Amino acid sequence: MVQLILVLIGALLVTALARSREIASPLLLVAVGMAVSLVPGLDPLRIEPELLLTAVLPPLLYAAALDSSFTNFRARIRPIVHHGVLQVIVTSFVLGWIAFTLIPDLPLASAIVLGAVIAPPDAVTAAAIGRQLKLPRGVMTVLGGESLINDAAALTIYRMAITAAVGTTPSLAHGIGVFALAVVVGVVLGLGFGMLAQLARQHIPDVQVATLLGVLVPFIAYLTAEELQGSGVLAVVTAGLYVGHNLPRARAAGRLQEHTVWGAINLLLESLVFAYIGLQLKSVVGDVVGSGRPMSGILLATLLILVSAIAFRVLWMFASNYLPGVSHLIMSGRRGGRWRRTAVLSWAGMRGVVTLAAAGAIPFTTEAGAPLPGREVIQFVAAVLTVATILIQGTTLPPLIRRLGVTDPEEARSDDQAEAEARRIATNAALAYLDGLTPGEARCERSALNRMVSRMRDVVEHQGLAAAEQVGRTPAERADTATRTFAELRRGTIEVQRSAIADERDAGHLDDEVLRRVFRELDLQEAAVEGSWRNR
Repeated sequence: MVQLILVLIGALLVTALARSREIASPLLLVAVGMAVSLVPGLDPLRIEPELLLTAVLPPLLYAAALDSSFTNFRARIRPIVHHGVLQVIVTSFVLGWIAFTLIPDLPLASAIVLGAVIAPPDAVTAAAIGRQLKLPRGVMTVLGGESLINDAAALTIYRMAITAAVGTTPSLAHGIGVFALAVVVGVVLGLGFGMLAQLARQHIPDVQVATLLGVLVPFIAYLTAEELQGSGVLAVVTAGLYVGHNLPRARAAGRLQEHTVWGAINLLLESLVFAYIGLQLKSVVGDVVGSGRPMSGILLATLLILVSAIAFRVLWMFASNYLPGVSHLIMSGRRGGRWRRTAVLSWAGMRGVVTLAAAGAIPFTTEAGAPLPGREVIQFVAAVLTVATILIQGTTLPPLIRRLGVTDPEEARSDDQAEAEARRIATNAALAYLDGLTPGEARCERSALNRMVSRMRDVVEHQGLAAAEQVGRTPAERADTATRTFAELRRGTIEVQRSAIADERDAGHLDDEVLRRVFRELDLQEAAVEGSWRNR
């Protein structure tokens, strides 16, 4: 436990350094972890694979899903499923066959286990690097969506291959049935838990309690789905997408607190994961050396598998994105067109925590009690591929993006225009709300109401034009009743503005990213008004 705490502290310090130097923190964390693992006499950090899958992966996936746009996800569902499911299935068997031909004495079932372990690009790695690189929204939607669902396909194949490796031979029909059950159970349970989380956000008066219940959602969804033979990954992702899409229906205080809480959780777990990846390399090398296998042959085979994994993704992406009926990367006529974006997607195939956890969870023995053949080799190849893809592809991705010019200035300008239009609509809605007020509704005299409405109109109009926080405050000499009335008027106008912006999003006129940006500003304004009134 002390060792884990020290690793967490060190990982956070490295992350802070990376951010201050504008370095991709996952890359620096892996590099530092590898360096620390080489210190003589230092005991390797061991985290149970099951703990990684149940305590680390669910909140990371949930946080990524919360920040994803369900609207964009749904609009690109075909390419997301094509890359996130079909590509992973094919990659598992292709890489498994390559491993089977390259590594002596590795049974085919164990080779397929290895293929399934190293097939899925990692949602955590993709999101962490993609955020810092500020990839265009279309690329991030496909990359993030693929990474969110590919673990489900890979882990299903992994389970089937493990079953075969330990002595049971499953049929193809059984495998299809297992996969279908995992998808249905995972999606249904995720939707159900997402609805329950949303009800808690709306109806539990204590914001802290509601937020903590929300933190439990990914763990409960994952464990329940796995217990019922469903996909815990799909359950967590579905719940996160549902809750994230219903952001406008939560209370302002809850949204602000969730933003802070999930940001902190995401930072802590991401730092731990990437540091752990670096720290594992020395121990898995020691396991292979201890097994008596020739290290030179294993290293050569691992290198060829690494090259095959990278090359196959590149071939898959370019082939599928240029086949009729599959192509999905739009705006090819702009700078950073189809082939450039396809190249970026092809190179953004870093592996991560699922690969390490799945490799570590492989049983030690078969049903007959004999050692499972190739277990230490699978762990070694998985660890090397994880570290190598993060360092090689992660370090070369930024210059690749700059070289290819995969940026979309028009997207940023379009967001700015959409935000300006959203603010104009919100301002008009707030002014109409103020014009329709009557003295009875505000619980004060008409003369006082008129002064407050006039002042509120000035505040709203100024915010609509300047897009800046200018929350008005009642003068100190004003009576408490007037202060409270003014705060209620301000909260009412903010709520009307939020409702107008949510309607724009639901009508398809506004992207979720812009909605979150404007909502956060309005939430902060409401918090300021609430704090001002309570402090008087």
